Amino acid sequence: MRHLHSILISLGSALMSAVAAPNILWIITDDQRADSVAAYNRAMTGQDESALGYVESPFADQLAAEGVLFTHANSNSPACGPSRGSMFSGRYPFRNGHYAFEVTHQSPDFVRPMIQRTLQTKGYTTASFGKSDHYIYRWGPGQGFHLVGDFDHRVHFKSDLQKNGWGDLFVAPKYGKKADGTSGIVGQQETVVFPDGRQESYFIKKTGETVSEKDKKRRAHFDQKFDLLRAHSRSNADLIIGGRNPKPAGETVDAYIVKEMTNYLSSANKKFQTLAGESSKGPSSKQPLFVQLGFHLPHTPVLPPQSFRARFHEKDYTLPAFDEAELERFPPQLQHLYRAMKIAELSEEEKQTAIRDYYAFCAYGDSLLGESVQAFKDYCERHQQEYLIVYTIGDHGWHLGEQGIMAKFGPWKQSVANAAILVSSDKEKVPPGKVVSEMVEFVDFAPTFLQAAGANLEVEKYDYLDGYSLFDVLEGKQESRDYVLGECSLVCGHRAYLHSERFRFSMRTRQGGALKPANVGKKLTWAVDVPLEEVDPALFDLESDPLEQKNVALDPKYRELSEFLRAKLARIVLGDRRVECDWAQANSYHVSEFALGADDKKLRIPEGVLPR
Repeated sequence: MRHLHSILISLGSALMSAVAAPNILWIITDDQRADSVAAYNRAMTGQDESALGYVESPFADQLAAEGVLFTHANSNSPACGPSRGSMFSGRYPFRNGHYAFEVTHQSPDFVRPMIQRTLQTKGYTTASFGKSDHYIYRWGPGQGFHLVGDFDHRVHFKSDLQKNGWGDLFVAPKYGKKADGTSGIVGQQETVVFPDGRQESYFIKKTGETVSEKDKKRRAHFDQKFDLLRAHSRSNADLIIGGRNPKPAGETVDAYIVKEMTNYLSSANKKFQTLAGESSKGPSSKQPLFVQLGFHLPHTPVLPPQSFRARFHEKDYTLPAFDEAELERFPPQLQHLYRAMKIAELSEEEKQTAIRDYYAFCAYGDSLLGESVQAFKDYCERHQQEYLIVYTIGDHGWHLGEQGIMAKFGPWKQSVANAAILVSSDKEKVPPGKVVSEMVEFVDFAPTFLQAAGANLEVEKYDYLDGYSLFDVLEGKQESRDYVLGECSLVCGHRAYLHSERFRFSMRTRQGGALKPANVGKKLTWAVDVPLEEVDPALFDLESDPLEQKNVALDPKYRELSEFLRAKLARIVLGDRRVECDWAQANSYHVSEFALGADDKKLRIPEGVLPR
């Protein structure tokens, strides 16, 4: 009887825990700067406007008022694939082997489940909508593609939605017979989706041949019709960085994502028909629910609906200052990045247009944020359930002229310094109106959700997590970190960064460009052993250079500090359980352990090393 009594108590506790676990909504935007949110600007400078000018974010501002705004939430990679890989896994890029757009999979035994899988073991129903970038854990030799959640709105790329007539304007590879008779990608097509559902496509690039005059004329026609601004001084000169959306507000690709999510939430405990016309099952109100909502905006093509665009085009913005003298101080790797992403040839008016349309697109996204949050709250209220909402303001940032570029991929603030908002129905746990300036990282989201679901993060099974729970940060249970980390291999090759409150340091970690399978795990101490100059170091002292315009890494006054930071960062990202994987194989990888424990979250800069 005593044994039965214990079992009943355990079952009762488990049931209460399951009931108490909150529904979770996690919203992630793409390429969004934190300064597009007025609440962030007020917290940082006391003014609604960004350093460049007018922004509009009433729904994000309201969300911040309801909960906690983290003003220093740092991305662990300045590109969507590796950044979201870190978010979903709770692991740094150098610990999950995901540095770019690798088609990763679950075969290697170093892989750990993404957050959706882990929450399912805690009794959650999980659903994903919009852009999720499931590069991690999606494919493997003999595995094929598979869903990561109980419901997955199948939109790996924006064009997946657009092809079904949902959305506005998209670019996608065109497959067919090539000139040599083989099958493959025959070029890049742009497709315009009109309000009446019609679609019109034209080539902007052809593989091995020139674009036809007919396609050139169609492109020119739509460029004029929708006032399209292309980044003609970048390596990708076709990239659309401004213009008018072919669709009105409420009918763009992201609006359809919100409609699908709302449709799903309105269909609890029953079947419903998706926008694609498929029969699917709504969430079970008897289980806690995890929803991941990924917006494509304000990613390129930057196309705000006219109703938003019109009022932003009345605004004048301060163009970020950039002097060619800055470029002279860029190390070779960052000079390469600059050449690929520069905006030097854009006119002043074109730069104004790009900034206006970017902030207008963010404002439109804010309206969709409001819709999605309300739909989620309504679901929780209908079923009398607690909730947790996390709004990640950008999977990374975006430059609007800072460092002379209009892009991401860099180690600077505008590429990786983001923000996040945490809101809960439990106001004691997440107090309204609170601002936290302590540095947090995107790897912190996964442990936050697990702790909300009732997981004990101290047990061995969660040792793989690199982040902290934001609840522990709020409650002062977690010791502050001295630095944040990240790495990416896109555009200019492998480059890692270590940012502290005062310093931003970055360096090349591997020779050459993206890692080739033949080099996996080889020459890992290269960046530790070679002279400092060879790792292309960049160091910015934010105390005297808050805009990161003067690289002082090789300045005699800072050289000793650069050597110290180089040794610290290299030992962490190269020697403290770095993973490099040949993802074309089932289980071919290398884990480096020559500097175990190097990532201790403490800088401990020796006396005499700091510049006077």
